[in-house]
Amino acid sequence: MKKLYKTIESVVIKSNDKQYKQESVIEERPFNLLLNAVEIATSMVLPEKLEEFAIGFLYAQGYIDKYSQIDSIRVCEDGSIFIYAESVKEPKPGDSIITSGCSGGTISKEIIKGNRKKSITECKLTLDDCTKLIKETTLQGLNLTMKTHGVHIAGFMSNGSLLGFAADVGRHNAVNKIIGELLMNGIIPEGALYTTGRLTSEMVAYTARIGIPILISRNAPSTLGIEIARKSDITLISYARPGRLNIFNRPDRIIYKTAG
Repeated sequence: MKKLYKTIESVVIKSNDKQYKQESVIEERPFNLLLNAVEIATSMVLPEKLEEFAIGFLYAQGYIDKYSQIDSIRVCEDGSIFIYAESVKEPKPGDSIITSGCSGGTISKEIIKGNRKKSITECKLTLDDCTKLIKETTLQGLNLTMKTHGVHIAGFMSNGSLLGFAADVGRHNAVNKIIGELLMNGIIPEGALYTTGRLTSEMVAYTARIGIPILISRNAPSTLGIEIARKSDITLISYARPGRLNIFNRPDRIIYKTAG
């Protein structure tokens, strides 16, 4: 497996003491996405699951509507990702909104408005199911997280099984990798997506775009994220911990036991 971090020396200063420490630092690289030879974006990405990232990005941004539109994809050493899709005649960056992501990402206004979303596939999960998703996603990313303290992780669970996992320096990128993985493997998004990132507008819009009914985060939502979840009929859960969920929309999809 490719090493996703580098060892770099730092100087640790404490009161009157100075020490040298070998730190594991997460790798971050720019990748240029070219659709039909037209450059549509540059993103700073953890260099793994790059095909999944590219497919997820194209789908989330509305350039493609299904994986079968992709004729070929090639990841190059120079940081270019070439995607060819003959059915996409003239790929042009659409009317975009700059997002709240740390990297200053963008998202199509059509996507953020919910004008290009899939119908939600109904499902219900127990509180124990959600706890399992959180724990299994955390365990999958534990080694990289503990070594670098510099990644977001995301996982998708359906019918009690973790069917997708991704890590990245950006919360959006991790979710795009999950979306790409689901599309490439033909998985029906009947289940829940867990992310360590904040549930802002674009994160919820990406989830609505593919039709995942339940979105869970250990972090906070934004007002617009909640608004999009309500418009899109997504169960939105924040501040998630094993055995505890704060549900901001459609709590009926989560089954729990009451006392008495």
